[in-house]
Amino acid sequence: MISIFVTIQIKQGFKERFVKASFGDAQGSVRDEPGCFRFDMLQDSSDPNCFHLYEVYADEAALEAHRNSPHYKTWRETVGDWFDGQAKRVAMSTVFPSDDGWRKQKSHLLNW
Repeated sequence: MISIFVTIQIKQGFKERFVKASFGDAQGSVRDEPGCFRFDMLQDSSDPNCFHLYEVYADEAALEAHRNSPHYKTWRETVGDWFDGQAKRVAMSTVFPSDDGWRKQKSHLLNW
């Protein structure tokens, strides 16, 4: 499994709209993408306009499928002008849970 950690700074006045738009992308990712095993949306405790996304995918092909999904494209078109600077992305490999552990957790992501 691979994962990414993305930090996004949002311009003042766009926080609520960003959260709403991002919810659609996060839900669509875990619901509609078989290769997406995690999509956490986190708000920084010290800066309410700073968000972190933690995502886990089966492999690079699953990440590419995410980037080509309708919900991701809608999200990018909607939120792009709200970014305050460039998003920062860190690519990682998962260690724990195991790949099988991630697969077993998938069904629980759909219980919002």
